[in-house]
Amino acid sequence: MLAEDSVLLREGLIGLLDRCGHQVVAAVGDAEALLVAVEEHSPDIVVTDVRMPPGFHDEGLHAAVRLRERRPGLPVLVLSQYVQREYASELLDSGDGTGVGYLLKDRVGQVEQFVDALCEVADGGTVVDPEVVRQLLRRRRDPLQRLTPREREVLALIAEGKSNGAIARELVVSEAAVGKHIGGILTKLDLPPAEETHRRVLAVLAYLRA
Repeated sequence: MLAEDSVLLREGLIGLLDRCGHQVVAAVGDAEALLVAVEEHSPDIVVTDVRMPPGFHDEGLHAAVRLRERRPGLPVLVLSQYVQREYASELLDSGDGTGVGYLLKDRVGQVEQFVDALCEVADGGTVVDPEVVRQLLRRRRDPLQRLTPREREVLALIAEGKSNGAIARELVVSEAAVGKHIGGILTKLDLPPAEETHRRVLAVLAYLRA
């Protein structure tokens, strides 16, 4: 299910997804039509822009939040030029934090990158552009009381997409020490068992929700 007000981009995405073996069951140009179409077609995933008619403010993202409230298990991928902070946090916090993504159009460098993100979200994964994370992090003050200052520092670097090795170099500690800090973070956040990469994403989302 595709919601994009730009006709050229909408048609381009339809063609791209078709070539990659995905069927677009409906493509609409405004948020209200998106809500109606989802009820009609029950898609496997929704891809939507943020700013759509009539106000071109946050209609698409607001609709995505409403859809996740109605259907917590519905995968939603937001593809936008903007970070709309108010509803971005709500979207990432909807359901159990899985099956959701927020990518910035200008930062999707390759077709494969977009298609991979689409498939990951459709399969229940979580994909968040590092710039979205950075902008949301700026709004948070002392979000997780249970974490030590060093653990919060490590979590902030995870949110920037850094590997354990990169974190170790930046903090001038060993990778083993970084691994120990990450283990403490995951334990203190009471995250459910999952593949390690996904648990790291869930840790960042927990940081944003706090």
